[in-house]
Amino acid sequence: MKYIILSMRPGQWIKNLLVLAPLIFSKNIHILVKDIEVLKAVIIFILISGCVYMTNDIFDLENDKNHPVKSKRPLSSGKIKKSKLIYTIVILSVSTFILAYRINVVLGNIILGYFLLNLIYSILLKRIVILDVMVVALGFYLRILAGGVVIDVYPSEWLSLCTILLSLFLVFSKRRYELVVLENSSNIHRKVLSYYSPYFIDQMISIVTALTIITYIMYTISDKAIEYFGTRNLIYTNIFVFYGIFRYLYLVYKEKKGGDPVKLMLSDKFLLINIFLWAIAVYIIIYY
Repeated sequence: MKYIILSMRPGQWIKNLLVLAPLIFSKNIHILVKDIEVLKAVIIFILISGCVYMTNDIFDLENDKNHPVKSKRPLSSGKIKKSKLIYTIVILSVSTFILAYRINVVLGNIILGYFLLNLIYSILLKRIVILDVMVVALGFYLRILAGGVVIDVYPSEWLSLCTILLSLFLVFSKRRYELVVLENSSNIHRKVLSYYSPYFIDQMISIVTALTIITYIMYTISDKAIEYFGTRNLIYTNIFVFYGIFRYLYLVYKEKKGGDPVKLMLSDKFLLINIFLWAIAVYIIIYY
């Protein structure tokens, strides 16, 4: 059981907190019934994303054995058998689908779509340049969508765009890290990296960085947001977004980090404090 849980990457479960975004930005966080529904969606995504991680480990087994970090995972290090992992994936994924459909039919469709998308990703899409990054970003958007459907709230266009663009920023940064750190052996660990170059990825990072900042600014000053929240003060949260992105760029380019966005955010005290202050500011402005 220990190695099954480790194979589900508990360190990555924090990504599923994105499901909470529609609850917060729809001003429903103080409604207990909706809190419970969204919490269920978070748990559902933790389970299905765990199945996705285990599936990826099976498809990437041979490459992971030669990776300096991934070789320590339960499957690639031989601590758990491949057959046991496959059995766990089948049982857990089917159980998760049933649970999701019982909560909400649309949620069930999203969870099924998320799993199938990542299955196709593991089989084919991860080898196709640019698409490999866009699929990962789409997975983050599906989390936002799931958090909305369970409380009958459709995420705004601005929130959706911010999520997708920020995800692209993080994934392109991760690709750059892999290219720089693994250097000549990068294509052995991830074949699609042979189609990338640091210069090309730098161009992509520049584009999505600018678009992310502009999109968030437009969201905070949009007439729809001002009318819905009853205040123009959301614009002041831009300073935290600017600093967060600039700090992340510093860590990627100067400190040569970015291989694991979650680990980087949790380990860098400046990023962590900034995220905390942004969340507090958003909460105060929206609710008080």
